[in-house]
Amino acid sequence: MGRRRKDLPVFEKVEIIDAGSEGKAVGKVDERVVFVPFVVPGDVVDIRTTKKRSSYYEGKAVHFHKYSDKRIEPECEHFGLCGGCRWQNMNYEDQLYYKQNQIENNLKRIGKFEIPEILPIIPSKNIYHYRNKLEFTFSNRKWLTDYSKEINFDDINMNGLGFHIPGIFDRIVNINKCWLQKDPSNAIRLVVKAYADKNNLEFYNVKKWSGFLRNLVIRNTSIGEWMVIVVFNFEDREKREGLLNFIADKFPEITSLMYVINQKKNDVYSDLEIKLYKGEPFIMEEMEGLKFKIGPVSFYQTNSEQAYELYKVARDFAELKGDEIVYDLYTGTGTIANFVASQAKKVIGIEYVPSAIEDAIENSNINGISNTSFFAGDIIQVLNEDFIDKNGKPDVIITDPPRAGMHEKVVRQILNINPEKIVYVSCNSATQARDVAILSENYKVVKVQPVDMFPQTQHVENVMLLVKS
Repeated sequence: MGRRRKDLPVFEKVEIIDAGSEGKAVGKVDERVVFVPFVVPGDVVDIRTTKKRSSYYEGKAVHFHKYSDKRIEPECEHFGLCGGCRWQNMNYEDQLYYKQNQIENNLKRIGKFEIPEILPIIPSKNIYHYRNKLEFTFSNRKWLTDYSKEINFDDINMNGLGFHIPGIFDRIVNINKCWLQKDPSNAIRLVVKAYADKNNLEFYNVKKWSGFLRNLVIRNTSIGEWMVIVVFNFEDREKREGLLNFIADKFPEITSLMYVINQKKNDVYSDLEIKLYKGEPFIMEEMEGLKFKIGPVSFYQTNSEQAYELYKVARDFAELKGDEIVYDLYTGTGTIANFVASQAKKVIGIEYVPSAIEDAIENSNINGISNTSFFAGDIIQVLNEDFIDKNGKPDVIITDPPRAGMHEKVVRQILNINPEKIVYVSCNSATQARDVAILSENYKVVKVQPVDMFPQTQHVENVMLLVKS
C-alpha cells in the first residue's frame, strides 16, 4: 500500500475518520491507527509517517485526494505552523460534535460506569478573541517559513516575538496577528517588537541563556482592564525604563504595567519578585456583580465569558438551598467558592498554592462575603478527620482539579467523607472518567454537561453531578 522512506512508509489515500483528543486527527491503515495533525475528518490524504509504534503511527499529510465538507479556510495566517488552534480548519459546529464525542468516549471507555444522556455541549459565544491571557516569547532565532540554503543571515532580522514551534524549544513563530485575544493585544505586541528592533534591544537566545528581552505577558478582563508584564533577563535600568515608558505612553489604557527580572534558565517567573512600574498591581474582573482581583500570577479561567457559563452549571448542579456546607477543592483564587457562597451556609476552599489562597480571601473581602474560609496545603494532608471535625461535614463537594485529575488518595477521602453530592468540574474528561470510576463505588452519575471554553482547539471542559447511589 505504501513505499518506504528511511524505513517509514508513506500510506496513500487514507481517509481521516475521527478527530483525536490531542488535536491530531485519526486515520486507519491495516487496523493500525495513524495520528495526523492539521487534517479534518472526511479528508482523504497521503500520509508520510514520522513515527512508528507497536499499535499506531504518527505522520503528516503530504497530498490531498479529497477535501472534507467539514473543512473551512483558517482565519490565521500562522495556522499549521503555530502550535495553537489546531482545529481552526474545521467548522465550529463540527468541532462541538467531536468535543462532545470525545467526552462520551472517555466516560464509556475509561470510566466504564453507567452514564445518563449527555447534555448538549454549551458553545462559546465568541470563537475568536476569547482568551484573557497570552504569553509571548522573544527569540533571536525566529522560524523561517521560506528557508533556503542561499539565505544570507547577515541580511535578515532573525528576531521574533510570538509562540514556540511545537517540539522545537529554541524556535519562535513571529506572530503578525493572533486571533485569540482582542485588541489592543496585537498592537501592543507589534509596537513592542518594533521598538526593540529600532533600539537594538537584544532578544533572548535560549541555548546561550543570553539576551535582554525574554517574555511579554498580556492579560485583560471583560470590563476592559489590561495588564502587561515584561520579563527581562537582566537589569539594565536605562533600556528597561525606555521600553516601559514607551509602552505606557503608547497605550494609556493599560491598567497595570509590571516587569520581572528572570535570570533563571527557565521561563517560570511566579516565584520571582514582580515589580509594579505604573498603574495598579492588579486588574479587576466582574461576574454576576461579584468582583475578582487578578494579580500577575493569579489563576483565572482564560475565557471569561465561558467561565461564567461553566460556574453557572456547577452551581445549578449543586442545587443549593442555603443550609449546606460546601467544600471547594482546588479552589484556586476562590472563584467558584465566592460564586456559590450566597446560596450556601458556609463554603470551605482548599488549594495547594498559598498565594492563590491569599487572593481567594481578598476576593471574599472585596465582595463582603463572610461565609467563606480558605486553607492552603496539599489536599491529601489537609482533608482529614480533624479538618472535617473543625469545619463541618460537607453536604456538597465541588472539585475542579488540574488536567492530571485528583490523586487517588483524595478520591478515597471523598468517598470516606460521603457527601450527598459531588460536582466534578474538569478540563480533561479522561482523568475525570478515571476518578469517577472510583467514586462510582458509592455514587451515581446523574448529569453530564460539556462546556466549550476553547474554540479552535481540541480542549473542552466537562461538569458531572454525582449523587449517592
